[in-house]
Amino acid sequence: MVIVIHQTKSTENAFLYNEKKVEQKVASFFHSRNTKAINPFFYNKNHRLKEFTDIDKLNPRIKNKCLHISLNPSTEDCQKLNDKTIRVEIDEFMKYMGYKKQPYFVYKHKDLERVHFHIVSTRIDCQTGLKIKDSHERQKAQKFIHQFNCKYQIQQNKSKEDIAFKFSPHGRNLKQSLEHLFQFLNQLECINSKALYDEALKQFNVEIRKSGKGHVVVVTNDKEEPIRYPIRLSKFREKPHFLGQETKKLEVQTNKAILKSSHNSLLMDFVKELNWHLKYQDIKNQKGKKYKTRKKRYSKRL
Repeated sequence: MVIVIHQTKSTENAFLYNEKKVEQKVASFFHSRNTKAINPFFYNKNHRLKEFTDIDKLNPRIKNKCLHISLNPSTEDCQKLNDKTIRVEIDEFMKYMGYKKQPYFVYKHKDLERVHFHIVSTRIDCQTGLKIKDSHERQKAQKFIHQFNCKYQIQQNKSKEDIAFKFSPHGRNLKQSLEHLFQFLNQLECINSKALYDEALKQFNVEIRKSGKGHVVVVTNDKEEPIRYPIRLSKFREKPHFLGQETKKLEVQTNKAILKSSHNSLLMDFVKELNWHLKYQDIKNQKGKKYKTRKKRYSKRL
């Protein structure tokens, strides 16, 4: 199990991101709790969004209002758990993290060639209007994973599968946060192609873009507009694995192209030289024929 805690400031942006995935038919409505309507997915998205906007108005001074978490079950988890059990475990997870009474929506995603779940809620207490404490969330999530594995007798793979990760694009040391993100994605076995790697980066509003002869890492908002200064990829110690493989492939392709072009140039030089040699021989033969005809004419006169 991989649990990712996204540090998104706007609850509306996180909500609309998941709703857009549903509209694109790469995600579906999966679960909800503590909402005004019995089945909130029966109504339109504006009705669901009002669940959060009404609570956000209780305390407009809080900046990081959104709770956006993605749960990524491993292949072993999916074999042992069905949808009903996963719903129960999501409720247990929210209770364990301190959001038992908060309204939240759960979306089932299939856009990364594997099933994973996104939970959207608010950090503002719906009863008191105060912010729910979010300290040590990563440690809490890690303990929940351990309890989850023991409960369902799932073999623990500490370095590969069972990870709780928290990423913030708004921190002071952005370079260090991005290196932790690359390190986190590099050790996930489920991300086995560059397309999946790029899609996973977009989950954190991070993109790798071509700039001149190299690449830059850009942190964007939901409209794909940069919100922080781009950082050269060459400055990172920990780099995306798939980008490195891609650059190696490009180098091999360019080397082959250079060899091919040099081979073609040598061949062209040889052809030019051969054509010149044949032309020279033809001119020499023609001169020889002229000389013989002149000699015959002169001998007849004598």
